[in-house]
Amino acid sequence: MFESHTKSNIAAAANHQAEISNGDYKFVRELIYNETRINLGEHKRELVTARLGKRVRLLGMNSLHDYCRMLRNDPKTGELYHLIDAISTNHTFFFREVNHFNYLNETILPQFVDGKLGNSQSLKTWSCACSTGEEPYSVAITLAEYLERNKPEAHWDVQCSDISTRVLDFASKAIYDENRLKQIQPEWRRKYFQKGEQQMAGYYRIHPTLRKRLNFHRLNLFANSFPWKEKFQVIFCRNVMIYFDRETQEDLVGRLAQNLVPGGYLLIGHAESLAGVNHPYQTIKPAIYRLPEK
Repeated sequence: MFESHTKSNIAAAANHQAEISNGDYKFVRELIYNETRINLGEHKRELVTARLGKRVRLLGMNSLHDYCRMLRNDPKTGELYHLIDAISTNHTFFFREVNHFNYLNETILPQFVDGKLGNSQSLKTWSCACSTGEEPYSVAITLAEYLERNKPEAHWDVQCSDISTRVLDFASKAIYDENRLKQIQPEWRRKYFQKGEQQMAGYYRIHPTLRKRLNFHRLNLFANSFPWKEKFQVIFCRNVMIYFDRETQEDLVGRLAQNLVPGGYLLIGHAESLAGVNHPYQTIKPAIYRLPEK
């Protein structure tokens, strides 16, 4: 009886530590929204509790309330980056939503080569929520394959940004478990990936000739300025807007339009749509939009 009572007390204490009060959850929601514009609804409460609970244990704190109190006392501390990392969802894989890459290869790149998409000597592409890197490396492989055959003298690069420092670090290292390369054609795997040996057996690293084409930036999409001056012919902004409210979606697509050349393309996630959102684009296909030419 004594032992059972002790276990129940321990369980109750653990549950108490894992709970987040209404006030603390409201604080976290507002802090995340103000910093990232991510809209955490009440249905995300359990997810947020679980993810922040891991952070609490790592820091050796007693409760989520203590964690929130720390952030309240100094919301601009470096812990804010860890909070954003914990909240961010980063699910991706190579050549995800392959129709986009087919359209890039079959329509957008021929227009660039024919001089119908801005500067025909320089192709600028932006993966604005690059996560762990599979998206921009998939873009880079597509560009490398097409331009090598059709316009080898062209300059091209891929700018990659994300708000999470954790995923940017992973992406810049460019090392992937072989199980994550299932969507890569064998020929491309041999050409663009270096096979790991000894302690790195079972892993592949993106070849340096491809890695040098990518530049990674920690970036809030709602920052006052971006770290580049030239505009892009193609922007990938996929599976991002699902986390934003309507007002934020309109703000974002307007900002992206300011960073596209006339006739440039915006590609969003197949689960997303600009229907009901005020925007300046022409709808080309589901999840593919184009800025009108002047």
